[in-house]
Parts: sequence; C-alpha cells; structure tokens
Amino acid sequence: MPMKRFVKEQDKGLLEKMHESVREIRLKTTFEPEVGIILGTGLGNLSKRIEIEADIDYSHIPYFPASTVESHTGKLSFGKLAGKKVVAMEGRFHLYEGYGLDEITFPVRVMHELGAKKLIVSNASGGLNLDYRKGEIVVIEDHINFVGLSPLMGPNDERLGPRFPDMSAPYSARLAGIAEEAAREAGFSVRCGVYLWISGPNLETRAEYRMMRGLGADLVGMSTVPEVIVACHMGMEVLGLSVVTDLCDPDHLEAVDIKEIIKTANEAGPKLDKLVEAAIRRF
Repeated sequence: MPMKRFVKEQDKGLLEKMHESVREIRLKTTFEPEVGIILGTGLGNLSKRIEIEADIDYSHIPYFPASTVESHTGKLSFGKLAGKKVVAMEGRFHLYEGYGLDEITFPVRVMHELGAKKLIVSNASGGLNLDYRKGEIVVIEDHINFVGLSPLMGPNDERLGPRFPDMSAPYSARLAGIAEEAAREAGFSVRCGVYLWISGPNLETRAEYRMMRGLGADLVGMSTVPEVIVACHMGMEVLGLSVVTDLCDPDHLEAVDIKEIIKTANEAGPKLDKLVEAAIRRF
C-alpha cells in the first residue's frame, strides 16, 4: 500500500489556509458579512450593539493566533449593525506579541473571503499633533510604515491581489467623508490625521517623538498598518479610526501607564461606537 503523504502546515498556501478557516467557520454559521470591523485596545464594546447571530473563539478557527493583549477578547462576532451585516474582530494581533505579519493579517483575508468588501479598523494611539486632546477621535487619512516591513513580502498569489498593489490612497476618502458627516450629525467633531506604525511594545523616547512629528505624523501606534496593506491588496475599501489616548509632547512628556491608556480608550468608546454605527448606516 502506498504511503499517504501528509502536507506540512508550512507547505500549505495562503489561499488553502484561508479556505480551511472559512470551512470551519461555515460549520458554525452561514452568515455572509458586508463589512469587517477590527476593534482595537479598549474599544470592544461595539460588539454589544451588534445583533449577534454567532460568536466564534479564535481558538476554534484554524490558523488564527491567540490574542494575548489585555482588553482583547479574542473572538469573531457575526451579526447586524445599523441594518448591515458585519463581522467584528474582538481583539487583534501585533508584531510585538511575536507573531509574523502573515499571522497578524490573516483574519483580514478570512473576513474578505467570507464576503466583507469594506473594512473598518480602529485603534488607540498616541497624539503627536499637539492640537489633539486625549479622548478625541481621529479619522486616519494616510499612514507611515515606520517598521519598514510588509505583510506582502514573499510569494504572491495573484488570486488574492497584485504583486505590487497601489498605496496612493489606502484609506477611502468616501468612507472618511461619511464618518465626518456621521460625527457632525451626532453632535461632535472628528480630526483627520496621519498614523505612524511602530513595532512596540515599548513606548517612544522624546527624540523619537520629535523625529516622528518632523516626518509629518499626527498619531503613533503599534497596529493597523499591516491590516490596511492586506486589505488594499485584496481591494477592500478602508475606514481607519483612532482614539487619542495619550499626548506625545516631547517637551512636557509624562510617563504613560497602559491602564490609563485603556481607561481613556474605554471612556471614548461610546462616542466611537455611535460614530461607527452611524457611518455603517450610511454605507
């Protein structure tokens, strides 16, 4: 009898892994989302506004990493929000956790494979722009990849996207305009700014903050950019939203406590929840 050949996990192609994850998800729900949502640090309460049809722990989905960050629940929630079908990631993954960029961005590919053509990505960030105040919401209009690595490095599968995707407009001006309009109607204003991605987990020095401001960045954080690059690779329309949780003034810098960052994000959460819901209603 010929010996059965077992395929090593590392030998499997990205598309094959995606299909395997989707097959497992489809055993638990046939829900087809229109919009994918990534909930950042301290911003997980939006899921309470979703009319849940199914919750799936990351541990039950093949190739999904385990979320190790405080305040990140670690599950996919499927349901309706503002009349639209959504899938929300309650907890994301970061480079500083030890994961590779392919692991960090894999859930975005799965959400797209499930049907999501739009992506809303949220995060908590440090405010480099000295006009910002803690708790403000910023619509991300562009980003700087300060890490210098791309999740698209390595072999490219043309079925997923082009070898050299354009990044002249990674964040949708149309969706940003919708978010700004939704905020005005909700009775508050939002800022627009440029987000700079660092690897973390340490925060930055005074000299680094000065350099980042000189580069044209308004915000700094440890997530978002890898997911957005992959979303653009697959042709998704992206809305980026950031909550300013601490101020990065190099001349008046104070030590930052992660518990204070989460507290600020939680306090801003209800406003962000209303914004996301109102924006989705207009999609």
